[in-house]
Amino acid sequence: MDTVALGNTGERVSQLALGAMLMGTRTNEADSFEILDRYLAAGGSFVDTANCYAWWTGPGDRGGESEALLGRWFAKRGRRDDVFLATKGSAWVERAEEVRGAGWEVVSKEYEGAGGDTLRRAVDDSLRRLGIDHIDLYYVHVDDRDTPIEETLEALDEVVRAGKVRYIGWSNVRTWRLERVRQVAERNGWVAPVALQQQHSYLRRRAGLSHASIVDDEQMDFLRANRDVTLVAYSPILKGIYDDPEKRRGHDMMGAYEGPDAEARLAVLTELAGELGVTPNQLVIAWLLHQTDPAMVTLLGPRTVAQFEAALPALDVKLDEAQLARLDTAGA
Repeated sequence: MDTVALGNTGERVSQLALGAMLMGTRTNEADSFEILDRYLAAGGSFVDTANCYAWWTGPGDRGGESEALLGRWFAKRGRRDDVFLATKGSAWVERAEEVRGAGWEVVSKEYEGAGGDTLRRAVDDSLRRLGIDHIDLYYVHVDDRDTPIEETLEALDEVVRAGKVRYIGWSNVRTWRLERVRQVAERNGWVAPVALQQQHSYLRRRAGLSHASIVDDEQMDFLRANRDVTLVAYSPILKGIYDDPEKRRGHDMMGAYEGPDAEARLAVLTELAGELGVTPNQLVIAWLLHQTDPAMVTLLGPRTVAQFEAALPALDVKLDEAQLARLDTAGA
């Protein structure tokens, strides 16, 4: 498995990262351990979780289940030094039972936020659940505009200086906000984000959509100009919708993409996948892994062992310049 540079840190991380969001809830412990074991055996090392994973999956789930499972896996396998571990804070929901199943407008008002004391406590809680002494990469999970950036960054700088966190990142954030964060960090001599975790896939968000979490042209231009921030692309296969036209019809993931541009890109993707003898999902992963301007991490979050195994062949798909151009230029 190839690696990519993490900003200007000197670190190199696996180009294909493993998301642990559903481990410990919808993915049982035995299957979670098997996926983690197989990921490391395939040469991977970059594992991603969050303190809020996954409060919404069912009755009794409160968040922290994924981190706790990873803690048990570390304790049993002894592989902490083989993993570059990312986790997140600011999206914990205290009233999980009350708001489970509610819409975005309700849930977004319940997030714990990125206040200084909140993040200090959240880091300590994550370390305890994970059973480790440091976190390699810690994200502000959901941008918090109600807390001064100075307060958030000062707390993050503190946990880095204390050795609890090595690097920081931001997720689900507008480009202008990310640049403001960087400026405040530079002005005060504080740590700055080295990673940006956003939703990014082969389909492009539909014209006119306002969305803080999906990469757009401006954000991609920003990343090309600022190589000290590495994109970590989550939901790369949009919950597997590429393989199944019936699944796409009415799927919640398609709302941000549907339209003539998506239809044109899906047609070219499906045609080329057939020629190469791979699935459209696998081809999307391979396309992302071939991106160099900028290079990025593709974050895969399988729910089952079978889903993980289905994604692995993408690592062996080699696309030539003509095939990449065919995919890149598709669209309405």
